[in-house]
Amino acid sequence: MCGRFTMALDAERLQMKLDLASMPEPWAKRYNIAPSQYIPTVPFAESRHVVYMRWGLVPFWAQDPAIGNRMINARAETVAEKPSFRSSFKNKHCLILADGFYEWQKASEGKSSQPYYFTLKTREPFAFAGLWDDWEPKGVSSEPGIPGLTTCTLITTTANRVVAPVHPRMPVILTKERMWEWLTAKTETEKLALLKPLEPELMQAWPVGREVNSPAIDDESLIHPIDAMNQSIKQEQLL
Repeated sequence: MCGRFTMALDAERLQMKLDLASMPEPWAKRYNIAPSQYIPTVPFAESRHVVYMRWGLVPFWAQDPAIGNRMINARAETVAEKPSFRSSFKNKHCLILADGFYEWQKASEGKSSQPYYFTLKTREPFAFAGLWDDWEPKGVSSEPGIPGLTTCTLITTTANRVVAPVHPRMPVILTKERMWEWLTAKTETEKLALLKPLEPELMQAWPVGREVNSPAIDDESLIHPIDAMNQSIKQEQLL
């Protein structure tokens, strides 16, 4: 599962680096993006406009939007068949813009899990492969005033050798050179071919403080490395 990530570039720099047409307002650097928050996405390759969507997919057919709380990730192995995602997999792909993500290494009983921060060695921004959908309240019994939602989920795959010592899954990372293919792929074969672990030699990782456990904390200090001497996993394993 990927449940936290970062987008720590200012809007102008991100727009330039990824060749984006426009950026949403307001914009702020983010160091602890969490589920149910609104996150930057690109749903259409033709326009390349960045729009906010709520993280946690609510399928168009859902009766209760609370289902989105359980739909923050979709597994690459089953995304084409699972009822919650198969409609979006056919024709509603999106890019979820990021420059890093967190995963937690399970600790022995009685100890807290250790968070790690993962990013590209170049520190360049990238995109997660995502899916999106529109949802509207249904039925005459729907509570008045409930607005429609545009929501998304990010796709995960098996971990590469950088992520695997910490967690068995990782998000599907698309670098600038490949990310637009996710929005233009036509056949299921083309789509599934993109849902692979990123080459490990492109990534780096380090342990960070447990302050990231709280979504209320969102500042640059969260991505600063801590001393790994007493951790069960050594920093050199992640390079």
